[in-house]
Amino acid sequence: MHSSVTDYIIGAKQWRAEMELVRKLILVNGLTEEFKWKSPCYTYKEANVLMIGNFKAYCTISFFKGVLFKDEEKLLKKPGENSQSVRMFTFTNVEAILQQEATIKAYIYEAIGIEEAGLKVPYEQSKKLDFPAELIQKIQDHALFKTAFEALSHGRQRGYNLFFSSAKQTATRSRRIEKYAQRIIDGFGINDCVCGLSKKTPNCDGSHKTLAEQI
Repeated sequence: MHSSVTDYIIGAKQWRAEMELVRKLILVNGLTEEFKWKSPCYTYKEANVLMIGNFKAYCTISFFKGVLFKDEEKLLKKPGENSQSVRMFTFTNVEAILQQEATIKAYIYEAIGIEEAGLKVPYEQSKKLDFPAELIQKIQDHALFKTAFEALSHGRQRGYNLFFSSAKQTATRSRRIEKYAQRIIDGFGINDCVCGLSKKTPNCDGSHKTLAEQI
């Protein structure tokens, strides 16, 4: 068992018993326990399979490729409107977890089977992104930025767009765009590793934080 996951569960203000039970059910299936994005994460042959989540209204088991599950009884939920891949169980008490123990294990086995088969999520790439006015202006005014942004994958463009658009004030949106302009010109996505230390490239795994602590 990963010590950081143990500390995470012990230090939880709520859903501690539920997360401890869910953790036991997951580990029985032979997944590797890690601590990523400040949450318990479980992998199979280094591929992310599922995570345990602790939210105000419930705790969760989130499957990274849940959209590929059969889920004939429609037990899994989308974590958000824009989620194309992740699907999750939500729980508010130990009894509910015990009642669905067999189903939870079956879904975990299915998740492992999806990784074994090398299945990929068919992400929707055709949706047109609705850029904020500040980003449109930046693209129009700076040829280098325009070329670099258009060269990014649809997913990377979408990641930046969500981040820029989430700011309510024009000034904040503009500051965010300027802050990340060079990153975009360099060809990196908002969640990509730029220090070269990540073991999960192109994604950032937080290794830069260790470097900062050493300095």
